[in-house]
Amino acid sequence: MADANKHIEFDPLATGSKRRRFMSKFTVYVLLTVFGLYYLMPLVIILMNSMRPLEEIVRTGFIAIPQSISFQYWAEAWGTFCIAGSCEGVSRFFSNSLWMAIPATIISTAFGLVNGYILSKWRFRYSGMLFGLITLGVFLPQQMTLLPWAFVLGNIGLSNTISGLVLIHTVQGIAFTTLFCRNYFINIPDDLIKAARIDGAGFWRIFYKIVLPLSPPILVVTVIWQFTGIWNEFLFGTVFTSGATQPITSAIVAFSGSGTGVRAYNVEAAAVIMAALPPLFIYVVGGKYFVRGLTQGAVK
Repeated sequence: MADANKHIEFDPLATGSKRRRFMSKFTVYVLLTVFGLYYLMPLVIILMNSMRPLEEIVRTGFIAIPQSISFQYWAEAWGTFCIAGSCEGVSRFFSNSLWMAIPATIISTAFGLVNGYILSKWRFRYSGMLFGLITLGVFLPQQMTLLPWAFVLGNIGLSNTISGLVLIHTVQGIAFTTLFCRNYFINIPDDLIKAARIDGAGFWRIFYKIVLPLSPPILVVTVIWQFTGIWNEFLFGTVFTSGATQPITSAIVAFSGSGTGVRAYNVEAAAVIMAALPPLFIYVVGGKYFVRGLTQGAVK
């Protein structure tokens, strides 16, 4: 009976500890929910206004429950709205951003992979200094590079072109991709590389057969980082392009209101959502892999 009574004794300390843990978790989740809703509020407001008639927006203001919903403003924003002197909607500028972001992401990631491999596994004299000089670009403000890039693009005939923006973002991105890849590859055991060298494998064979198969986590990190950064970039697109060659982030600032001076807030909201969809899609699809890659050495 004594043993049985021990098992059914009430332990106020254990109960109080459980209650405190529950309240702590509950408070954390409540705060996270509040901050999440607060963070998403601008997106929700823009999304609602992209489907509301202009008259309703003017009458009730931006923050209001839609009384009627229509997707015709999305079609207008994509194909007929006047932007930067062209009444083709955002479709042309959306394509410009794709032609800019995809090649620049692929090329800068490829250079970063090779640079990271060299600087982590093929050490040579002054390799540390070279790595420091490359990663100096991470901390260099973009505004400091405007005049040099204007000089370079003007001399090679790439001013006001998408190819010029690809060149800029490729070179600017190499610093980030090299930093990520070098810090990731340095965790690969040196014995793997030494064993491959003993077996007669050369530089590229080791890279393709050993390093690349171990690279998917850091590849995801660099691709997501580069694509979203290049797509969302505004300064270079505004300074070095104009008119029909602008990327979408620069073009949506130049809404002309169809030449009437009237702000079509619903159409503009739809265009803004369209501009945000590609990086949002990338994060939704690859977000967990991005975090996993970071925790496996991308920013150590």
